[in-house]
Amino acid sequence: MNRELANLADGLRDATDVVRGSGKIGVITFHSLEDRIVKTFFRDNPLLRPVTKKPIRPGNPEIRTNRRARSAKLRIAEKL
Repeated sequence: MNRELANLADGLRDATDVVRGSGKIGVITFHSLEDRIVKTFFRDNPLLRPVTKKPIRPGNPEIRTNRRARSAKLRIAEKL
């Protein structure tokens, strides 16, 4: 396997170390397994506070322009 999900988890941990002060981390996911990893990481990490309760989804105009965007979810967390 290509370890995509494990690499995502590693990247989230690394991003937490890189972000300074009250910086923000934004992650766009396209699959439910990826989204679950990001959501759980943002929720359970004591150094982060989720900015939005629900993910930000593309609107109809964007989906009409770019069909691949229909499954995208953006989650944002702020470092404490």
